[in-house]
Amino acid sequence: SPSAIGLSYGFLKRGEMASRAKRRVQYRKETDSFGVENVPKFAYFGAETQRAALHFAIGKDRMPKAVIHALALVKKGAALVNLKLGRLDSDKAKWIIQACEELLDHKLEAHFPLKVWQSGSGTQTNMNVNEVIAHRASELAGFALGTKGPIHPNDHVNMSQSSNDVFPTAMHIAAAYAVQHGVLPALEKMIRGLQKKVSQFRSIIKIGRTHLQDATPLSLGQEFSGYVALLEQARGTLMSSLQGLHLLAIGGTAVGTGLNAPAHFGDLVSLELSNLTGLTFLSHPNKFAALSCHLELLVASSALKVLSCALMKIANDLRLLASGPRCGLGELILPANEPGSSIMPGKVNPTQCEALTMVATQVIAIDQAITIASTHGHLELNTFKPLIIYNFLHATTLLTGAMGLFLRHCIQGIQANRTQIAKHLQRSLMLVTALSPHVGYDIAAKVANMAYQRNLSLKETCVELGLMTAEEFDRKVDPKKMI
Repeated sequence: SPSAIGLSYGFLKRGEMASRAKRRVQYRKETDSFGVENVPKFAYFGAETQRAALHFAIGKDRMPKAVIHALALVKKGAALVNLKLGRLDSDKAKWIIQACEELLDHKLEAHFPLKVWQSGSGTQTNMNVNEVIAHRASELAGFALGTKGPIHPNDHVNMSQSSNDVFPTAMHIAAAYAVQHGVLPALEKMIRGLQKKVSQFRSIIKIGRTHLQDATPLSLGQEFSGYVALLEQARGTLMSSLQGLHLLAIGGTAVGTGLNAPAHFGDLVSLELSNLTGLTFLSHPNKFAALSCHLELLVASSALKVLSCALMKIANDLRLLASGPRCGLGELILPANEPGSSIMPGKVNPTQCEALTMVATQVIAIDQAITIASTHGHLELNTFKPLIIYNFLHATTLLTGAMGLFLRHCIQGIQANRTQIAKHLQRSLMLVTALSPHVGYDIAAKVANMAYQRNLSLKETCVELGLMTAEEFDRKVDPKKMI
């Protein structure tokens, strides 16, 4: 039972609590190439997983479920191909496939205790999956759990495979799925939400700012159209990165030569995985590159970084434009979602902007970790695979969730403070730019400086200097004609 399995991990601890937990759990004997190991009686994993749980009890970061599910897909695809090629008999294939389907149906998730921080090839997690599928498949065949039934984790579940090609294949499947079904849909919704604001704010003319100083006018709709364009560019970068993620290492086995795998195994499994997932997977054209370096994931991580930079800019702009409400720019009114201060009554803060910028910062930092990991492709194998996929999936989860909440709790409720926008527009000195063609740059600069020093409007200054009448000024300095 899951509760018994949970107790079984107590033996990893030291001291009296571990001793009590150990006494409460029943064990069975399992063997691997290192000998005999005690395994919880009701666990579907075996000796190799139990050893790995002890030797890599580092932190609390479990291998993501998305990776476990991707590995199950690989095992199912491999079983289907091995069956068609006559390497696996129909009964064994049927039981393996059924066990994989149960895993994919979330029925066996209590049996994957391993942490991220393990062998850099992901071998321990691959064997964890092999053991669970083998034990469950043997049970389906009518054998008692732990009796070494007809399905062997290496000989049958791992047939024609190596951890070195299986784990990077699962990495690409999990990463591609997270981008295709997580980040991109959330990004698309955010783009549409901002496009609505472009239309809503199209007629509102405001003052622009460069260097955080007053500049010439633009419409609020134009300002928001810039945000849409940034996200559309990020979307294009992400979609382009999917091409690399759709290339799979399967078929390369240990070092890329395909030893112990039949000819075209990679092509055949990639086709099965395409059918199982609805994504278009292809066999990687060079398995030596696929195993020893993960530039495809690095490119995809960089695309997530590009998106994060765009989101950071948008969130920062919104909180600047909404600063105040009375002593800042105050041109936007953001939704008030919760109290903002434990000491200042009535204070409301741009918390969604802050959360999104923290997520963006985290994803940018994650990309740095993936960048460093991608440099460790020594000879025929990159040995930072678990770190790469753990961080990549963490980044996609953060971005997917943050964008959805930012759209719902911020973008959709943004209002323009028309009064404040008009006030800033009327008082801006940079409308003087429209005077330059009529009076020359030097005189226009004199008008701006005099207006600033004497706290006058540009119109008042021009009239006082005798440059033009108020009516002439209004005709020549019309913000509607300046955008």
